[in-house]
Amino acid sequence: MRVVIVSARVGAGHDGAASELGRRFRARGLDVDRVDFLDLLPRRLGRALCATYRRQLTVAPRSWDWVLAAMGTSPLAAAARRSTRLAAPGLVEILGPDVVLAVSTYPLATHALALLKARGELTAPLAVYLTDPAVHRLSISPGADLTVAPNEVAAGQARGWGATRTRVSPLLVAPEFHPTSRAEAARLRATFGLPARDQLALVVSGSWGVGQVEQTAADVAASGHALPVVVCGRNDALRARLSAAGRPHVFGWVDNMADLIRSCDVVVQNAGGLSASEALACRVPVLTYRCLPGHRSRNAAALDADGTVPWIRSADELGRWLAAGHDQVPLLRAG
Repeated sequence: MRVVIVSARVGAGHDGAASELGRRFRARGLDVDRVDFLDLLPRRLGRALCATYRRQLTVAPRSWDWVLAAMGTSPLAAAARRSTRLAAPGLVEILGPDVVLAVSTYPLATHALALLKARGELTAPLAVYLTDPAVHRLSISPGADLTVAPNEVAAGQARGWGATRTRVSPLLVAPEFHPTSRAEAARLRATFGLPARDQLALVVSGSWGVGQVEQTAADVAASGHALPVVVCGRNDALRARLSAAGRPHVFGWVDNMADLIRSCDVVVQNAGGLSASEALACRVPVLTYRCLPGHRSRNAAALDADGTVPWIRSADELGRWLAAGHDQVPLLRAG
C-alpha cells in the first residue's frame, strides 16, 4: 500500500504541503514515496528551471507577471503541458502496481501524472493539492480524479478551469503550528532574544527571501507601532544587508518557525503562500504588504476578498493597521 507524492523545490510551499501530506499518510499506515519533479527532468534541466525562476523573482519580479499572462493563453498552456512528457519516463520507474494513490502538489507534475493516466501507465487515482489560494489554469488538469483546494475561491476557479471533482480542505500545515498562550509567547521571545514588551511584526518572504523585504522592514519600523523581526530564509546576502543596516532582529533559515511565529504579534508577508497558512493556524494575524507580482498578487486578492488576510497597499495604511493593534484572525482550523 504505497502513495507517491510529486512536488518540486520551487520555494517551500509545494514541498511543505507534500511533507505534511506524507506525514498524514504514514500515520494511516501507508508507505509514502516523495519525488521532486525537477529531478525527473533530463540532464540538468530541472536545476536550471529552478535557478531561472529564483533569479527572475530576485532581479526582475514583474517579468513573472508577463510569463503568467502568456501561460494563461491556450497555445502556451498546451505547450507547457506537453513539455511535462520529459518527466514521464522517470515517473513510470517510480510508479508500480502497489501504488494506491498518486498526489501532485506542483502544476507541471500534475500534467505529467495526468498524461500517464491517459496512457494507462498510472491506474491508481490521481489527486491534486492546490497550494495557492488563487488558481492559475496551468494548475488544473481535467484528468485528475480529485482536486483539493484551500478555500472556496480557489475551488470555484478550479472548476472553471475544468477540475471535474473538487473539494475544499482546511489549512494543510504541520501540527506544531497551533495557537499558544501569552505566557508561552513571552517565553518564546526570550528564547529568540526578542523584546518582551514591544509589538513585533514578523516579516517573511518565503524560503528564498525575495521581494521588497528591506523596504518592508523599514516601513514597519518607521510606523513607530511595531518592531520588525525579519526572516531571510536562504538569502544570506539579504541577511547581511539588513544586519549592516542596523536591524537588530534578523534571522536566516529558521527550523522552528512555528515558535517564532507564535512569539510575534502579526505576520507581514508578500506571497500568500505557506507562511500565511502557518501563521493563521497559530491564530496570529497576517497582512499582505509589498506583494510580489504575478500569481502572488492574485493570492493577495483572493485572501483579501474572503477576509482572511488584508492586502495593505501603502505605508500609511500599514501604520494605521499596526497602531490599531488588531489581535483577531478569522476562525480557521488546520486540517
